Amino acid sequence: MDATSAAAFAVNDYSYTQSHTAAESIRLLAARGHRAFELMVYPGHLWPDDLDATARDRLRRLVEENGLRIVTLNMPNVDVNVAAASPAMRRYSLDLLGDAVRLAGAIGAQAVLVGPGKPNPLFPMQLADMTGHFFAALDELLPVAHDAGVGLWVENMPFAFLPLAAELMDALERYGADELGVVYDVANAVFAGEDPSEGLRRVRDRLRLVHVSDTPRDSYRHDPIGGGAVDFAALASVLAEVGYAERAMLELITPDPDRDIPASVDHLVAAGWPVSP
Repeated sequence: MDATSAAAFAVNDYSYTQSHTAAESIRLLAARGHRAFELMVYPGHLWPDDLDATARDRLRRLVEENGLRIVTLNMPNVDVNVAAASPAMRRYSLDLLGDAVRLAGAIGAQAVLVGPGKPNPLFPMQLADMTGHFFAALDELLPVAHDAGVGLWVENMPFAFLPLAAELMDALERYGADELGVVYDVANAVFAGEDPSEGLRRVRDRLRLVHVSDTPRDSYRHDPIGGGAVDFAALASVLAEVGYAERAMLELITPDPDRDIPASVDHLVAAGWPVSP
């Protein structure tokens, strides 16, 4: 991985959440040439209750003074559920996400990633009811995001009640807020049984960010690029077709990110992904 290739790809710091603070992961990744990041909101790594105004300002200055960019904040969506049956769980999830949105504004992040919510896999709630809870969450979070000066971007997730691009876009189109963006995760799509090329075409009008990692079809993973079922060479041409010009976001979950992030960049470059940052 050369400096030009590194600068062309943004990096999610998921693999560093249990070993580094967010500031430490930014410094480490920036030293390798990466310029844009997605930070995980995780206790001990980047947690709103742990960061007072001084700490938030310090993190913002670290980014700005080094010519870097925080694209998104992302909270592990196995921990929150804005469409839960329990009002208390929905309230808890919304409070955490609201705190993340305000943190994003304070440190200069562009947007916060939101999941639509998860169904009970044994006896799911009616679709209309889950959709209502999701829309109520957007009703609450959008004004908070507006006040903080950040966007809200919704991700396709195989464990969510709207796992596929068409389902997610249909719901967002019914909701009607043009400012809501989509983060399209190609590994999530493949594991959910969707052709990510078609998914990218469906979300193109709201597409703000593409998450890249690899996964087999029979096990949900965010593996290094090249070992799974995602056809990255085919996706390279689709990105150009839909007019996607932002950096793709590497979202790897690996015990050896120091090796696997550079190797994944090299795989993407070899597959024809653009290297103009």
